[in-house]
Parts: sequence; structure tokens; C-alpha cells
Amino acid sequence: MLSPLPRAQVGQPHSAVLVLGAAQYAGKPSPAFRRRLDHAYSLFEQGSVSQIVVTGGRRPGDPFTEGEVGVNYLAALGVPAKHLLAETRSRTTIENLRNAMTFLPPETPVTLVTDSAHAPRALALAHALGLKANVNPSPLSKSPDWRYLLREKIAFAAYALVGVKG
Repeated sequence: MLSPLPRAQVGQPHSAVLVLGAAQYAGKPSPAFRRRLDHAYSLFEQGSVSQIVVTGGRRPGDPFTEGEVGVNYLAALGVPAKHLLAETRSRTTIENLRNAMTFLPPETPVTLVTDSAHAPRALALAHALGLKANVNPSPLSKSPDWRYLLREKIAFAAYALVGVKG
């Protein structure tokens, strides 16, 4: 059994939320991405969120980006278009963060929405980039893939040793 990942303290949502990308399949969010989007939707419904930036590019040959799939999903749930932005070029967490912030005024505090395994590393990267950020993670699946959990542990350790590169 893998030891637990470090936990990022859950923050109250800021008015701007960044949903970090996850896979999409043929224009539909993967189960992990859907959990992130549903969580962002629930934060929006609570009333304090006024802007949702959904991040993520596309794999070679794929006609859809994660950003546009996520925005379309949230729009179908009833989030008005004026509250939604799609960042569609990023392929990594650091690119998600850097590119998404170009959509918002400088120094905008943001709440990251990603799953609880990814949250500690995503928040550490956001802080290293100088972002005013907290995290409000979505849940993992009931039985998360041990390879994903291991990858996040290794990536977090690598970040802790090497810092932000690229």
C-alpha cells in the first residue's frame, strides 16, 4: 500500500477558479475530469465564484481540447458563457497555470480545482510561480489507480528536490 500523499489544505473559493485539465475522450470529459468539472460547478453554484478557467490542450491528432470540452460541459450544466474561459494550449500542470493566468488580471487570487492527489503539487507549483492561490480539490475515484498515485508522489518529490523548471 502506498503511503499517503501530502495534503493541501482546502481553501475557501476565490472568485476565480482554475480547473486543471485531465483527459477527454471524443469531446467528453473523462471520469476524473468530470469530477473536477462537477466540483467547480458546485463551487460556482455556492455563489462566490464568478470566473472559471478550464485548462488543457489536445493530444496530436485529437480534434478536441480539454479546455473547450470542459467549458462546453459546464455550459451544458447551466454556467453562463460570460463566466467561462477555455485555455487550450497547455499539456502540463505548469503550462496549465502559466497559460490560465494570462486570462485574468495580474495578482488575481485563484482557487485551483484538481483532484486531491494532484492538489499538493499543483498548489506548490502555483506558489512557486508567484500566484496567489489556494486549492479546493475534487475527490478521487473510489479506487484510484495506484500508478497515478505513485506518479504524483514521484512528481511531488521531484518538484521538492529540483523546483520549477521550464
